[in-house]
Amino acid sequence: MLPAGLCNGGRALELFIMPSHLDASVTLKKVREFAAEAVDEVRQFRGELTIYIRADHLRRVGEFLRDEPELTFKFLADVTAVDLYPSEPRFEVVYHLLSFQNQERLRLKVRIRGENPSVDSLVPVYPGANAFEREVFDLFGIQFAGHPYLRRILMPEEWEGHPLRKDYPTEGYR
Repeated sequence: MLPAGLCNGGRALELFIMPSHLDASVTLKKVREFAAEAVDEVRQFRGELTIYIRADHLRRVGEFLRDEPELTFKFLADVTAVDLYPSEPRFEVVYHLLSFQNQERLRLKVRIRGENPSVDSLVPVYPGANAFEREVFDLFGIQFAGHPYLRRILMPEEWEGHPLRKDYPTEGYR
């Protein structure tokens, strides 16, 4: 019997049936076959798979997901970030991918440290990542190594700081 609050009309929440879904995921199986050392953690929630990738494997895994004939994650829908301050690693960079062929969504997350945050750019793999990575750089201060034109996109060039960081002053720097 599940404790009160962990039931939904007498049914267990998806969180409790997650392992059987993960075992059936072709995407996860293929990524683990390709580079098991790249996978840090895996989660599934409401039918959507999230794979935590080690930062130094991000570009390789992105290329694999795009080019593997059985997966074909050819569309990058979004790139964003989460500031987990004061925890370390402080940031998670989040990539939302779509496979139209398989009608599947995939979320890749990369954890990076707060001091000099940097991760490889996915612009060489997904050219549409250009503006998304610039936005994350502008608002969070995360560097994207190999980005062709990494500069502010929303804030003025002379703006001091990165306004979506949790340690950013609520009234800005003075």
